[in-house]
Amino acid sequence: MRAWQRSATLAILLMATSWALAQAQAQTKKPAARASAASAAATGAAAAADYAERFRTVCAACHGANGRSDMAGVPVLAGQPSLYTITQLFLFREGRRNNDAMIALAKPMKDADLRGFSDFIGTLPPVPAPAPGAPPDADRMSKGQALAQQHKCVFCHGTDLAGGQGVPRIGGQKEDYVRATLQGFKSGDRPGYTRAMTEALSQVPVQDLDVLAYYVANFTGK
Repeated sequence: MRAWQRSATLAILLMATSWALAQAQAQTKKPAARASAASAAATGAAAAADYAERFRTVCAACHGANGRSDMAGVPVLAGQPSLYTITQLFLFREGRRNNDAMIALAKPMKDADLRGFSDFIGTLPPVPAPAPGAPPDADRMSKGQALAQQHKCVFCHGTDLAGGQGVPRIGGQKEDYVRATLQGFKSGDRPGYTRAMTEALSQVPVQDLDVLAYYVANFTGK
C-alpha cells in the first residue's frame, strides 16, 4: 500500500472513531436530558397546583372559585389573559392602582408569585353572566355597539370583546366595575400600564360611558 493510501485510510479510521465517540456521548446525554425535562415538568406542575390552591384560599372569597362572583364592584377574572393579569398585579404591588385590599395582598408578592397567580388565572375559562330577568334594552345595546366601533374599542378588545395578551376581556364584565373603570380612566384616577385607555377615552363624552358599560356588560357575542 502506498504512503498516501495509508494516510487516507488512517484519516478515515480516525474520522469513524470520532463519529462513534460522538454518537456514544450523545446517547449518554439523552437520558440525562430526558430526566432534566421530566424534573422541570414535575416542578412546573407542582407550582401550578400550589397557586391553584392559593387562589382558592386567598382570591376566591371575593372573586369566586371559578373567577366570577356576585360581589359588587369585584371584577370577573374568568377568561382574563395571564399577561393582562400579571400587569394588574404588578400595578397593585407597586401601589399604582388604588385598592387597599389588593395592594395589601400584592405588596409582599415576589415576581414568581405574580407569575404563578396570573398563570393560573389565565387557565380559568370564561364564565357567562347569570341570565338577566329581562332582555337587554335593544336601543341601548345598539347605541353602545355604535360607540364601541366609533371609539375603536373593538380595535384592541376585538369584535368579540374577548381581549388577548395584555388586553382584558371586557365582554360580560360586571357593569358597575366597567363603569367605574371607564370613569377612572376618563378622570385620570385609574392609571394604566400605558396611556392607551386614557387617550382613547379622552374622545368619549362622559354621558356615553354609562351606555358603553351597559353594552359591554350585556354583550354575549351573539
